[in-house]
Amino acid sequence: MKVATRRQAILNLVLSGTANVEELCLRFGVSEATMRRDLTALAEEGLILRTYGGAAHVGLREPEASVEERRYQHSQEKLAIARAALAHVRDNDTLLLDGGTTTCALAELLVERRGLHVITNNILALPALARLADAKITLLGGELRASSMSTFGAAAQATLEHLSADKIFLSADGVVAELGLCEASADQAFLKENMIRRAAQTFVLADATKLGRALQQHWSPLKGPWTLITDSIADESLLTPFRAHKMITIEIAGS
Repeated sequence: MKVATRRQAILNLVLSGTANVEELCLRFGVSEATMRRDLTALAEEGLILRTYGGAAHVGLREPEASVEERRYQHSQEKLAIARAALAHVRDNDTLLLDGGTTTCALAELLVERRGLHVITNNILALPALARLADAKITLLGGELRASSMSTFGAAAQATLEHLSADKIFLSADGVVAELGLCEASADQAFLKENMIRRAAQTFVLADATKLGRALQQHWSPLKGPWTLITDSIADESLLTPFRAHKMITIEIAGS
């Protein structure tokens, strides 16, 4: 197949929703290096956006809501999810707590546990974490991302390299069964990916509006077993792709 013909076919697939490099390689029978060159060429023409591990249609981006807006959206669902997540936390656990408003809701509930070590980049959660009895709090310092009130960058990564955790609790702009966690920035996605590697168990806290949502450019893959904790509003059509994966456990908050 000629390069121009292949790239047009790739563009058509990306526009129809196929965005993963591995899947595109299998479809066209080319190496990852060749596929990445094709995707980069299409991105340079302004036809697609390069993402972590693939590509997205330029029309798929959406503005990121402010942290204050997100804090009051679906607040009851987030509280139910946080309560379900708390059931997985034991006294004396070491936790990695991701940025986000749902993980912040979990931080508010951790007062019910003792002897925790909480490692976090979530500045929004610090007032709640400061109230924990006999707890150790480790902040992943670095650059401030004001839109999410979280930290990122080289300093956060460097601190993380010397730590490990029993469990990680993650949030995201979107979660897709085949791709992982959707994020608005590459820095966020990269930090989340490395946080996941440092934890023995992975939990994703996502209300129904986040399921199957892929309207940002960057991805944190979930390569090992993980648990999705979502709310009871999530209908079966949203959950079907997650149920198809043997490594994903689904938990419905409040059920």
